[in-house]
Amino acid sequence: MRGLKLRCPNCGAGSLFSSYIKPVRKCAMCEECLCDISTDDAAPWLTILVVGHVIVPLMVYSASVDAFPKWASLILWPTLALLLAGAVLPHAKGVMLSLIWAERGSGSGAD
Repeated sequence: MRGLKLRCPNCGAGSLFSSYIKPVRKCAMCEECLCDISTDDAAPWLTILVVGHVIVPLMVYSASVDAFPKWASLILWPTLALLLAGAVLPHAKGVMLSLIWAERGSGSGAD
C-alpha cells in the first residue's frame, strides 16, 4: 500500500520519487537505500494491464450502443487511454518498487 501511495516502502513517510517516475536514491526520512531497485518493464506492463481492463470494456460497450460518432471515438479513446496511463504509471512503479523491496528483505542489511 505504501508504494501505491508513492511513499517509502520502509517507513511510509518519505517520498518514493524525486520527479514523475524517477525513484529517490535514499528515503529522506529513514535513509533506506532504494538506489539498487530496478523495475525494468514491470511498471509499464502493470499500467497496460490496468488501462486495458478499464478502456476496452468501455470501448466495446460504446461501440455496441453507438454512443459516439466514429470521429469522436477516434479522439476520445486514445486520449482517455493516454491520460489514464499517465496517471497510473507512477502508482504502478511505486507498487513494483515496493514489491521488489519487500522481496529482497525488509531492510538495508538483508541479503
